[in-house]
Amino acid sequence: MGLVYSTDSGGRMCPQCRQPLASCRCKQAAAAAPAGDGVVRVAREVAGRRGKAATVVRGVPLAGPELAALAKQLKTACGAGGSLKDGVIEVQGEHVDTVMALLRAKGWVVKRSGG
Repeated sequence: MGLVYSTDSGGRMCPQCRQPLASCRCKQAAAAAPAGDGVVRVAREVAGRRGKAATVVRGVPLAGPELAALAKQLKTACGAGGSLKDGVIEVQGEHVDTVMALLRAKGWVVKRSGG
């Protein structure tokens, strides 16, 4: 287990880099480089939504506010609600073709996943 508190530097320490939390760069480095294979996958899912369909987008090579802005653009273009959870964009309703066309227009490699 690493150092988690130091009275010398004024409080809590990051266990990975052992720097004060105010100057820790671990989370910024992890958020700056989204994991993935470079392919954006779009699927239609019904599971866990009481039988209602949702369009799910995974693998977008963006993070933070850029991903939130893309989610807003997709929801606006489809005229539907949705959410952004753990890097996955969910748009309410069946909008797979519309979402795929918009993502291709942005220059990403897009594949339809699932049935």
